[in-house]
Formats: sequence, C-alpha cells, structure tokens
Amino acid sequence: MNYISSLTLSFLLLLLTPQGALGASFTFSNRCDYTIWPGILANAGSPKLESTGFELAEGSTRSFQAPTGWSGRFWARTGCTFDDSGSGSCRTGDCGSGLVECNGLGAAPPATLAEFTLGTGGQDFYDVSLVDGYNLPMVVEGSGGSGSCTTTGCITDLNQQCPAELKAVEGSACRSACEAFGSPEYCCSGAFNTPATCRPSVYSEMFKAACPRSYSYAYDDASSTFTCTGADYIVTFCPSSPSQKSASYSSTTPVNDGQTTGQEAGTGTEVSGSDGGGSGVEYSGTGSDIGSGIGAGSGGVGGGGGTGQGGQAMLADGSWLAGLAMGGSHRTAASSSFCGASMAVVVSSLLLVVSPFVNYL
Repeated sequence: MNYISSLTLSFLLLLLTPQGALGASFTFSNRCDYTIWPGILANAGSPKLESTGFELAEGSTRSFQAPTGWSGRFWARTGCTFDDSGSGSCRTGDCGSGLVECNGLGAAPPATLAEFTLGTGGQDFYDVSLVDGYNLPMVVEGSGGSGSCTTTGCITDLNQQCPAELKAVEGSACRSACEAFGSPEYCCSGAFNTPATCRPSVYSEMFKAACPRSYSYAYDDASSTFTCTGADYIVTFCPSSPSQKSASYSSTTPVNDGQTTGQEAGTGTEVSGSDGGGSGVEYSGTGSDIGSGIGAGSGGVGGGGGTGQGGQAMLADGSWLAGLAMGGSHRTAASSSFCGASMAVVVSSLLLVVSPFVNYL
C-alpha cells in the first residue's frame, strides 16, 4: 500500500508541476561552414551542465538539459587546434583552460554571448550580447513556451563591417570600444557607471544598427532582454536566416515592462590603449532586423537604459539585471514563492480526495 501511495503522490505532483519548473533543454546548432567549439559557463550558484566545452562539427547539433533556476552563458570558440589528449587553444572565444572543456572559465573577448536565467516556476530571461565584442553570428529561439518568446540575436557578419580600430585576430573578430580603448566612457565605469552618464557611443550605435535586438553596450537593456515561460531553447551559430517564428518581431517587445534602469554585465577586460574619446568614425552600413526577413538599415540606432511606466518595476539600482548576469532574479523569486504555495494547497486538497481510495487498495 505504501508503494501505491508513493506512486499516486508522484503522479499528482507530476501533473501539478508548472511548465518550465523542470528546467529547459538547450540545443546548439552549427550552421557555420566550419567546426566550432561552444563554451558553457554557469554563473555562481548554478550547477555545471553535462559539458563546459565541446566540439560541434559543421551541420551538427547537440543538446543539454539545464535545471530550473540555472543561469549562465554560451559562446562559440573558433579556429581551435586540439591534440589527441584534448589540449590546445582557440583563435577567438578561447576560455584559457588549454582544453576542449572550459572547466568554469569564460570567453576571452571578443566573443558573441548568449546569456540565460531560467525562472523558478516563472519567466526565463535571455539576451544575446555584443558588450564583450563579436566573433560570429548567433541567434536564440524559444520552442514550446508561452509569452512573447522573441527570437533574438545577431545575424549580420560584423567582422565585415568592423572599423579598423576594433578589428581583432586578423579580422576574425570585432572588439568592443571598451576593450579597444579601455576608457571609462566606453566601459561605463568610474564616473560613467550610470545610465545618465554612460550613453551610446558611435561604436555601440554601429553594433545596434546592425543587430537591433542585441546588447550593444552596458545599459542597452531596454531593447535587448527578452522573456519566455516554459520553453526549450535553440542556440544557432551562423544562422542563414531567421526562422518563421521570428516574424512576430514587429509586435513583440523586450522585457521593459516597468521603470527600467540596469547594467548588462560583461566579462570584458580593460586594456590599455589610446583614448578613443576624441576620435570617432562615421558609420553607415546595412543592418539586420531579425523579423520578417532581413531588413536593411543604416547606422545610428541608439540604445540606452530607458524608462517606462508599466505593471512591474525593475529596481532602480539595476539589481534585477545584475541578477540576470549573476544567476538571480527578484522577479522569479516572487513568482516562485507564489507558485510553491499554490501547489502545496492544491496537492493537499487532492490528497484528501484520493486517500480513501489508497487506503482501500
């Protein structure tokens, strides 16, 4: 009878578990015409996934399961050379481990990043970031979820449009202005560490014009962070074109449903170099809009920490967005508590109903 009772309880809990409470699967798809080596870095407090770095041949895919509440980032390493023992290095996105596995180390910039925080019974938050620079095109799509679930990323080859002063690795990557020049106004540091004082630069505007949905600089959260509930995710490297699902771009909005001001956390290291504050470049090029087809645009789309009046308020000190990068979320914590309490009440009620049946058996 105890065995039957355990089965009954397990079945009830399975039925009552909210969609997304079991985590999400991440599928990595390589559409580049060369092999890449994706890297995975879990944020502090999140467990390691099945792998922290692996080889992904042209045209192949690989999937991993992540538990609820997991947060971290993904990127692609390119131009890697590894020997039979798995030792080696990569030209772009190298994590410095000297191995195929990154073992808790992040990408050396420049590298295109996909960042996630999976909700605990609530919304997932995700973005594609160019704050640490760019090495190849990347798109993130949600599958099977509810909510806006907007496709985001950058399908433009920024290496072809990269200004000479930002080019890296013989044109195989494009640095951020922060990494290239190391000055506070580009890094949003020191006296420039607020949305009011750190504004889009000509370089971040170039990135934003080419990739409207991606983070272009530290306070670009208003147009670059997206949400979905109960989804699995596909991370595609070198996508040839957006999927049909992304045709809803014009009617969707990023997670800017309240007073917003936050800082997107990057891992770029400040390097010494000439101060770029006095110099600039005029940029006019084609930009890609991950929407209904690929739209052309010319530079000068500004980002920035915007403000709005919505149903929920992001903390004024930007702590929610910092939580996204560090593995926590004030919003998901609140929704998790409510869902947990509701589940407990429902399970208790159902157990009262099925108890006579279990005792009879």
